[in-house]
Amino acid sequence: MPPKKSNTLTEAELRLMKILWRRGESAVNDLVAAMPDGESLAYNSVLTTIRILEQKGYVDHRQEGRAFIYRPLIEENEASRTEVKHILSRFFGNSREQLLLSLLGDNEISREELDRLKAAINAAAPDEVDEI
Repeated sequence: MPPKKSNTLTEAELRLMKILWRRGESAVNDLVAAMPDGESLAYNSVLTTIRILEQKGYVDHRQEGRAFIYRPLIEENEASRTEVKHILSRFFGNSREQLLLSLLGDNEISREELDRLKAAINAAAPDEVDEI
């Protein structure tokens, strides 16, 4: 039985998506050239990865002469929300509380981060709930 296709992004796919989100429409040559130093990929690797992204519905293309020009179909914030929902489902039983408790319990959170989280929780809380 073949493995189930995942709609989450691999590291290589995410690198290409970040370039597309930053640059907008790009040909494969443009994506190869825009790879950060130390993270370069061969043309064929980029082409294979961008085709996978197209199959997953993250990008589409149009033809310009002989070149295919790729563009993102999914906004970065939408992809981010999808990934968080995936992690929430897989590791935390869809419990936002468990996810947040896990983040708070790693002993690496700063006072400033805690203050911003408190403010965000208070801003998102229904009016009838007491502030933290």
